[in-house]
Parts: sequence; C-alpha cells; structure tokens
Amino acid sequence: MQKEEFEKAVNLFGILTKTSKKELKQKYLKLSKKYHPDTPTGSDEKFQELKEAYELLLAYIENYKFSFEEDEFKEQYPSFTNYKNWNI
Repeated sequence: MQKEEFEKAVNLFGILTKTSKKELKQKYLKLSKKYHPDTPTGSDEKFQELKEAYELLLAYIENYKFSFEEDEFKEQYPSFTNYKNWNI
C-alpha cells in the first residue's frame, strides 16, 4: 500500500477522523449508488476507483495494529480510570 493511494482513498470517502468498518461500509454503499455506471452521475472508471478504495481501506482497518500505550487507551476509554499496574 502506497501512502498516496491511502490518502486518495481517505479523501474519496471523506474520512476526517477515526471510522469503523460499519461506517466505512455505509459510506461505500452511499457512494456506490452515486457512482454506479447505471446512474446519470456515475461512470465505470469512478465506480472502479471507489471499489478499489473501499477494498484498500477495509484491508487497512482489518490489519490495523492496536497500540497498548496508556495515553491511547485513555483517549479511547476516558471514563475507564481504575486501570492499575501499567508498568507490569
């Protein structure tokens, strides 16, 4: 995966921050209706670009490596404050 391909895919889907697989799929379905070749606003080229971007972003989400750093954990779960022994 090239950084340029990734950035292009992110821009095509309009992703500004974190997104889930479910949200990505919803965006894909909405955009696929817009760019489908059978619609007035669609084209084979744009639809194929959308499909490739979706597959790239989906692969990224599925292969994401989670960080176990304390700061990232607190950012994702701000109400969870009783975690002890970070330095095991």
